[in-house]
Amino acid sequence: MAAMKNPTAAKRRRAGGPVKKMQAVPMKERRKHPRYHFKLPMSYTLPDDKESYGGIIGNASEGGLQVHIPGRLNTGEVLKIEILFAKGWELKTVRGIAKIIWSDLAVRKGSKVHRYGLQFQVFNKRNLQKLKILLKEASQ
Repeated sequence: MAAMKNPTAAKRRRAGGPVKKMQAVPMKERRKHPRYHFKLPMSYTLPDDKESYGGIIGNASEGGLQVHIPGRLNTGEVLKIEILFAKGWELKTVRGIAKIIWSDLAVRKGSKVHRYGLQFQVFNKRNLQKLKILLKEASQ
């Protein structure tokens, strides 16, 4: 069976013209704040639950986080979050409230891990300042 060929490309070759290839066009960045990639532990609590659950941050900005969590959550849920990081010899935390704005299933090494986009809803000034410091250090 003969292989199927692109008739337009074949005509251009016969005519001596160049064969055009598709080129990626950079998309306009829609994010308000730059995103920084790093792996940090985080914990979250559901509003009606006293128990904390864990996850890993994939990237962060002043506007939100991308997190990897083994549990299944729903878009629109609001979480109390705590980001854990080391500053010198001290363990620091950034606490706030975030809303799940998107989700998908990311399979990692055979285990099911859900990936979520969280948008920050509430931060007090001190925690916002700690987040900005953390992001500044991550950018360097």
